[in-house]
Amino acid sequence: MTRFGYTLMTEQSGPKDLVRHAGVAEDVGFDFEVMSDHYFPWLSAQGHAPYAWSVLGAVAHVTSSVELMTYVTCPTIRYHPAVVAQKAATVQLLADGRFTLGLGSGENLNEHVVGEGWPALDARQDMLVEAIEIIRELHTGELVTYDGEYFRVDSARIWDCPDGGVPIGVAAGGPKAVARFAPLADHLVATEPESELVQAWNGAPGAPRIGADARAIGQIPICWDPDRDAAIERAHDQFRWFAGGWAVNADLPTTAGFAGATTFVRPEDVAAQIPCGPDLDAIVEAVRPYWEAGFTDVALVQVGGDGLDDFLDRAAGPLLEKLRAASA
Repeated sequence: MTRFGYTLMTEQSGPKDLVRHAGVAEDVGFDFEVMSDHYFPWLSAQGHAPYAWSVLGAVAHVTSSVELMTYVTCPTIRYHPAVVAQKAATVQLLADGRFTLGLGSGENLNEHVVGEGWPALDARQDMLVEAIEIIRELHTGELVTYDGEYFRVDSARIWDCPDGGVPIGVAAGGPKAVARFAPLADHLVATEPESELVQAWNGAPGAPRIGADARAIGQIPICWDPDRDAAIERAHDQFRWFAGGWAVNADLPTTAGFAGATTFVRPEDVAAQIPCGPDLDAIVEAVRPYWEAGFTDVALVQVGGDGLDDFLDRAAGPLLEKLRAASA
């Protein structure tokens, strides 16, 4: 049966609200929770960007059974992979083994802030390979020295290291990337319900098989609201950046850039991509392509900070029941 998660979207809420939502989402019955790890919101209207790792530590303490995950962390520019290895190990200990480290090659929006420039895609993927190798080595608890093309680690050790390290999910947007990263990772992360990604993963030599030893973890935005027009307006105000697609979203450097790029995106364009309004069955049908494509896990993004409490209190429980019945 497909598992369903809740997205703690740092772009939409401040740190205390994120922690509170995490506890409520566990009580409602979500199977797992994922958290974005960003320095900027996508659009200024979203209005937030707290430090994900501080929030994750608090979330680990207000929850007890729900699984946790970053969706996703870029371990190559804003963070050095040795630092990511340390904080992932710490969160895993705080969460008593419930944490998965989701990794990706990042977006210019969040990585440009340290002034190191924005490499081309091939270089970013090469950097991610080295980062995964470093994190894996450090999660053995042994002393590590690493001399790569992009990163150096000099006599580093994770002193508080969980047994077995931390499971790693890697975001991949196409079969070529999947083939490269599947042998290095434990789980696939993707935002499009493409069966080709699952097939490519399962066909990659040395990769754990999805559905058996590995998970394919997707994510989809929704905008539940009792008033459909209000839902469309909120989704357009805060989530129209979603219309650009990954190729655009990875390279724009600022919220002003996203605002400019989406000037001509209409509310009806957003409503065509994101299920908006009170119809839970419409949301189920929007999620259906993920499990039909072979995804084992789907995280929901409820759009809009103002609508999160209402969604969790009124809609999340009945929606989970419908999703589980349909996916079974």
